[in-house]
Amino acid sequence: MNKSAIILGATGLTGSILLQKLLEDDRYQSIKLFSRSKIEGLPSKVTQYIGDLLKLEDFKAKFIADEVYCCIGTTAKKTPDKTQYKKIDYGIPVTAAKLAKANNIDTFLVISAMGANKNSTVFYNKTKGEMEQDVLQYNIKNTFILRPSLIGGNRKESRILEKIALAVFKIIQPLFIGKLKQYKIIEPNDIAQAMLHLANSASHAEVILTSNDIKQISKKN
Repeated sequence: MNKSAIILGATGLTGSILLQKLLEDDRYQSIKLFSRSKIEGLPSKVTQYIGDLLKLEDFKAKFIADEVYCCIGTTAKKTPDKTQYKKIDYGIPVTAAKLAKANNIDTFLVISAMGANKNSTVFYNKTKGEMEQDVLQYNIKNTFILRPSLIGGNRKESRILEKIALAVFKIIQPLFIGKLKQYKIIEPNDIAQAMLHLANSASHAEVILTSNDIKQISKKN
């Protein structure tokens, strides 16, 4: 099987793990990365397009593959300006979906967040909810929106408040049972594994997946 994939956000925590999985997967002959900075030392089956992702439509002619994995996301610390924040967390995924639809790409996966709600009074949740709504309007055949809870793992940049939250959550993990399972910390490897499984399986009808769903799917071969 000679599949091709596009990754947006391959320099991030989950995106970098997903990239490694695709590199090791013999089903994928071609991987395209769209990002602001180049990743060194990648094999020949990877093609990198470097530029401003806020102008993603400039890459329309190159935005061709079997699948799109959108792992884009910023933080309030890195992007305190709300207008710029929305251009990234909302604008890039929605534009990617638009291009995928225009170029007849049938599989689109995007990482959102637990609590996403277009009607929320919380800016972060509202932005994610609006992104989900507008991605879905393109009616791409296989669309999967993943809503992970707090994501574990080691990041390159320092996020003090997030580290504190992770430490607290790890202590109270045993209390998360039943419906509370979706609030457990989820590892980026599980998110990447679930995305890969979803893209290569016709057995999932879900469009929006909770953190617990993601965890369960990541365990499947």
